[in-house]
Amino acid sequence: QVQFVESGGGLVQPGGSLRLSCAASGSSFSIYVMGWYRQPPGKKRELVADITTGGSRNVADAVQGRFTISRDNGNNTVYLQMNSLKPEDTAVYYCHVITGITNGVRYEYWGQGTQVTVSR
Repeated sequence: QVQFVESGGGLVQPGGSLRLSCAASGSSFSIYVMGWYRQPPGKKRELVADITTGGSRNVADAVQGRFTISRDNGNNTVYLQMNSLKPEDTAVYYCHVITGITNGVRYEYWGQGTQVTVSR
């Protein structure tokens, strides 16, 4: 079982910045992919960005150019630098990891979520 320590959420004004961090521990396997999903109020959970062990990134169009994902492999920690925040970025942000994919089955785990609110 994977344990998570998420931090960095909060309330920020439009145009502001926040940095989320997520440290994962307890996996018996290497953590292949680390990333962030978000769930806005009343909407489905969606991918924000993820990054592989090798540094390959996948970033949602809605945040491209504003959000940057990075990773510290040695500490199994993933960061999300969020700049130029907009009210539509308001959501609960969830840390997500994949420890392996076997026969099409993803072995994945979720953090508890951290609230990000963008408002005046």
